[in-house]
Amino acid sequence: MSQFVKAVLFDLDGTLIDTAADFVRIIGKMSRENDWQAPPEALIREQVSAGASAMVKLMLHQNGQDSVSEDDLLGFRQQFLDDYAADICIDSCVFSELEEVLTTLEKKGVPWGIVTNKPRYLAELLLQKMQLDERCAALVCPEDVSRSKPDPEPMYMALEKLGIPRGAAGCVLYVGDHIRDIDAGNAAGMSTILAAYGYIPLEDQKSLKKWGADYITDTPAQLNKLLLASGKFEYL
Repeated sequence: MSQFVKAVLFDLDGTLIDTAADFVRIIGKMSRENDWQAPPEALIREQVSAGASAMVKLMLHQNGQDSVSEDDLLGFRQQFLDDYAADICIDSCVFSELEEVLTTLEKKGVPWGIVTNKPRYLAELLLQKMQLDERCAALVCPEDVSRSKPDPEPMYMALEKLGIPRGAAGCVLYVGDHIRDIDAGNAAGMSTILAAYGYIPLEDQKSLKKWGADYITDTPAQLNKLLLASGKFEYL
């Protein structure tokens, strides 16, 4: 039996949009400016979901700078954020096959939105640059709530923005690439889909089934098939 779906929500980085290349570029720029060696691209990608501080700390660790002061660490982090905001969408793109998902949902009149731990000013800027801002029916960021994912509060806010009562949360899909995404979606009563193609550290990849997602997709193409061609979902 198909599940009726009223809306689809996505995490942002590593789920809907492949932003890693821009982070790799910025870490490379900062490394060159300090005559350091940039960390391997694969390691940077693994830290994207952990945020700016994690990527900066990876760069520092790569170059034996673990003992920098807290002030210096904050300075590097701010430089990273400033550089990212200045050129936020040079190499970023919607994951392949997911543009078809967005277009199909829009044609069916099914809203899609984003619940992310990315700061609002960066999320809004990225969506504007990618011309997704007017298509996105709901954007929830950390500044909008008192408790971020894995708490379900952001998910409840997304439901409110979409005009969907909490009692109908089971008719909403949430797609994410981090355990906090799955925890938040499950806690809110949504159906959860793990985007296993996202920015997941190697040591976590063997335990993905334990995260408790309703579905696991290994590639954007699998996510496309699950959402559009599997017959598991019927869109209202």
